[in-house]
Amino acid sequence: MSKILGIIGGMGPLATVNLFNKIVINTDARSDQEHIHMLIDNNVNIPDRTAFLLGKGEDPTKELIKSATRLEKAGADFLIMPCNTAHHFYQVIKEKINIDFLNMIEETVRFIQLKYPGVKKVGLLSTDGTLKAKIYDSYFNKQNIQVINPRKKIQDSVMDIIYGIKAGKKEIQIDAIYNAAEEFKAKGIGVFVLGCTELSIVNEMFKLEEEFASAAGAENIAGAENIADVENIADIGNIAGDENIAGETNIANDADAINAADFIHAVDALNVIVRRAIEFAGKNPSKRIPL
Repeated sequence: MSKILGIIGGMGPLATVNLFNKIVINTDARSDQEHIHMLIDNNVNIPDRTAFLLGKGEDPTKELIKSATRLEKAGADFLIMPCNTAHHFYQVIKEKINIDFLNMIEETVRFIQLKYPGVKKVGLLSTDGTLKAKIYDSYFNKQNIQVINPRKKIQDSVMDIIYGIKAGKKEIQIDAIYNAAEEFKAKGIGVFVLGCTELSIVNEMFKLEEEFASAAGAENIAGAENIADVENIADIGNIAGDENIAGETNIANDADAINAADFIHAVDALNVIVRRAIEFAGKNPSKRIPL
């Protein structure tokens, strides 16, 4: 029997839907009974994590712990949390529960080390809160990997994308992601992390991991208008079914090429935790996912 997965959700609700959808679509199952038993606490009472970390909002710790303990009491065997910024509170949450709690940041660092051995620098696109708290830095730095953030103008535009999706805007301009990729390339960076679950939604719509995995995609920075039609996010399940989990396209493990940044690859942190959660539950990822 597989383990029961608990999801600390609501950060935001659409990102939670995206995670659930990815797990279902990418689990190798031939009947309802072969899927993973999941419990979701879509706790929209969790205060904004970035606002708190910037000194402008309420502490979300109490509600995060409440969700975690509620899921444990409901029968979850292990937890995941589809919010990068919320991992600033990971340790204090973990101390309040008695079940396994997979760490999306830690899993993403491990994935990049395995997929791109020898990488020395990574770019990061995430919330201002994640950057200020240096959530990724604390894990990457332990592996002697430097985290590079985009310059402020681009970061401000990345925040517009993230909070535009949270606000339910119908169209989202995503040029900032391509501009950041060009900036990272110019700094000799060959890998960057989509370190926000709202950016994972953009990844699903634009197939960013696939695009950046090819040299042609990396050079198509100045292409057609890059506007996400958020009204079509309802179709995200169909898109996700065709996507590769954790950006696992056929990329040679050539550390020199990655560090030279002749091209650049995107790694979606949410995709990494999806694969890990499926495996941890005792199931196999779909055969659509290259090994």
